[in-house]
Amino acid sequence: QVQLVESGGGLVQPGGSLRLSCSASERFGGRYVWAWYRQVPGKEREVVAAISSNGNADYEDSVKGRFTISEDNAKSTMFLEVNNLKPEDTAVYYCNIKVFKTAPTMLEYWGQGTQVTVSS
Repeated sequence: QVQLVESGGGLVQPGGSLRLSCSASERFGGRYVWAWYRQVPGKEREVVAAISSNGNADYEDSVKGRFTISEDNAKSTMFLEVNNLKPEDTAVYYCNIKVFKTAPTMLEYWGQGTQVTVSS
């Protein structure tokens, strides 16, 4: 069973920055997509950034220009640089990976989440 472990969350003032990390218990090959989701109480979990195995990255509109997703495949680690944080970015951030095997098999794993709180 693959395990994903997030770190790097915390309390930060508006305008501040954090670097979230997600470490996997194994290295992935073939086709896969890493993603960061976030969730606030009472709302559905939403994807904020994703990066595929070919290096293509995509972002939710509200975080474009402020968040950067990247991966270090050699270290089985994925990162989210979050800059110019706003109070509305407060949420639990979850790491996710979808690994595409021979169609139609897709394996999906989640981390336990890390809290990001933006407050003065």
